[in-house]
Amino acid sequence: MQYRELEPLSNPEFKRWCGVSRGAFQEMVELVRPHLDRQGRPGGQAKLSVEDQVLVALAYWREYRSQFHIGVSWGLHETTVGRIVRKVEDLLIKSGKFRLLSQRQLYQPGWEGKAMVVDVGEVEIERPQKNRNATTVASSVVTP
Repeated sequence: MQYRELEPLSNPEFKRWCGVSRGAFQEMVELVRPHLDRQGRPGGQAKLSVEDQVLVALAYWREYRSQFHIGVSWGLHETTVGRIVRKVEDLLIKSGKFRLLSQRQLYQPGWEGKAMVVDVGEVEIERPQKNRNATTVASSVVTP
């Protein structure tokens, strides 16, 4: 879904879709625009607008879908999605305006209503070890 399709959404619906308020989204776009807007530069115009590139990054962070799936949705190759996410992320971090709270800030009294950070990671599944005692060996002699 491109940005122009999200413009008619109300502010609460916009925030539900991308995870940030419309004001925060506009701040992000204005911050990254000078670095991502390729119009008039060598290499031509980018396939996605700056707004759409920020939406791709937000979709990756919010929905935790693979870069392949996001690429299919936006008509991009998965490596292009990875490049966009990395660029947007680096630019937002360098600005210092957008960052996660530190552990010290999270543990201060009264933070509960201000922020919630969830770390979801992949965990390797333990498989049972193969050993001779746990398996039944079939007999090689078949009796009729």
